[in-house]
Amino acid sequence: MTAADLIDAVRDDQQTELSRLGSSKTLYADTRGEMEPDVVRAAAAAREAAARDTFESWADDSDGEAADLFTEAADDAAERLDGLDADPADREFAMHEVLDAFQETIERLGGLLGWTLVDQKVKGQLTGFFTGQADPQTASTFRSAGNDVEALREETVDLLEATCEDEDDWDTAEAAAVEVISAAYEDYFETLEDLGVNPKPVC
Repeated sequence: MTAADLIDAVRDDQQTELSRLGSSKTLYADTRGEMEPDVVRAAAAAREAAARDTFESWADDSDGEAADLFTEAADDAAERLDGLDADPADREFAMHEVLDAFQETIERLGGLLGWTLVDQKVKGQLTGFFTGQADPQTASTFRSAGNDVEALREETVDLLEATCEDEDDWDTAEAAAVEVISAAYEDYFETLEDLGVNPKPVC
């Protein structure tokens, strides 16, 4: 397997989940139905704070290139959090509970890959939301953030290429990525159901 094969496999496995996580219902779930700009910013800040904390923790007990990558991911999230100028909403993310449980480098790299696939979907919705709010500056900020997350994914797969020694390693990375996306989707699904919203698209 190659990194490209890994991304294709994860996207194929989680096609429906990623598609739905890329809908506006993600922001509705994050804000518990309060789709106001300040509430959306607070929800976005909660995601960045969770990412910062998870990746800082990984960096602290990793070494070499993995530690450098996790530090970069944490620093990027911290910078985005500072730029939001909003207090994080009181949110817990099942995706980060899964990420926090990973101990091995390959698991973490796979988990980081899964996180980038989810987070880029969220950044896309944030970009669209603030475009709709006639706030092009904030929309541009989130568009740039999405590009940063995509660049982080490229670095992650490059390190996976250098780290995975056999098919078992690739399978471990794939399983971790799928687990992260599945947790994010389950969180999304259950939150919308609690809010009385159908999580599935209506055709």
